[in-house]
Parts: sequence; C-alpha cells; structure tokens
Amino acid sequence: MTRVYNVRLGRRALSAALSSPSRVLSKVTKLQSDAVREAISGIYSDSKEKQCKFTETIELQIGLKNYDPQKDKRFSGSVKLPRIPRPKMKVCVLGDAQHVEEAEKIGVESMDVEALKKLNKNKKLVKKLAKKYHAFLASESVIKQIPHLLGPGKFPNLVTHQESLESKVNETKATV
Repeated sequence: MTRVYNVRLGRRALSAALSSPSRVLSKVTKLQSDAVREAISGIYSDSKEKQCKFTETIELQIGLKNYDPQKDKRFSGSVKLPRIPRPKMKVCVLGDAQHVEEAEKIGVESMDVEALKKLNKNKKLVKKLAKKYHAFLASESVIKQIPHLLGPGKFPNLVTHQESLESKVNETKATV
C-alpha cells in the first residue's frame, strides 16, 4: 500500500532549504538527493526570472511503501531551518516577571500570570488570544498553570531562564 503526503515550502523556506539542503534532504532515503536538489534549484531560478506578486509553493509528494496509517502510529515532526522563513510570525511570551521584562527589551509581546487570570477561562477571549499569535513560549513556572488558565488550544513551548529568550523566539520562527 502506498500513501502520498504533500509537503509545502514557501519561497523563503525554499531559499533556506537551498542554502543548506543537506539538512533538509539528509533524512530522505532511497531518493537521489542530487536530482531533487537540481530540480528545486531549477524551479527556484525560474521563479527568480518571473517575479510573482504572491508566495509560490512547491509540493513534494512522497510515497511511503508498506505504511498503513490506520495501523501504525501517525508521525509528525518539525525541521529547524538555518534562516527564518516567517519573520512576521507573531510570538507571545507567557512568563514570569523576568521573562516578561526580557520580552519587552527585545520587542516581543508578553503576558504575565495576572493577565492570563483576567481571561478567566472565557472561551471567546481565549480563542481571540490563540488567533492573535502563531506561537507561544512559556516560563517553567507558568507552563504548569496554562491548562488551568487557558484551557485547550495552542500549547506553548518551554523557555527556561538558562537560555536566551531572543534565541528561543528566533528558533520558534525558524521551525517549520
């Protein structure tokens, strides 16, 4: 049984993938990576000649043999690209006082526990918050309270005090 899955790359993600294609294509087996690189670079050079006013996408179809999604567990993953494909991606930091202060310094929107408690499980406000941002980062102390405060929705990634908040925001933006 063969299943077909589509992977879409925007122009920025494609250029990031072309800058270091070995990272993106190294996980692909039984596929001639040189032929794929040559095809992608040919498509990319053609798109440079004809500039469009919209984001172009490329679909890569991969056939998986002897894989039944009904029986086998579904898989999902993310790839961290060397460059940020979505610089306008909105990230919100849900943190303690130290992370909120650090977020204000680097210009990232943030909310503290008191602001989250004001939502008070109001579904409309929680949905509005979830739609406003593409991703969330949360401090260790706050991440334990997120299910109680916000309810189900976009679960945030963990950020610790040992790592730089700016690097974690950039890592989140570079992950596809």
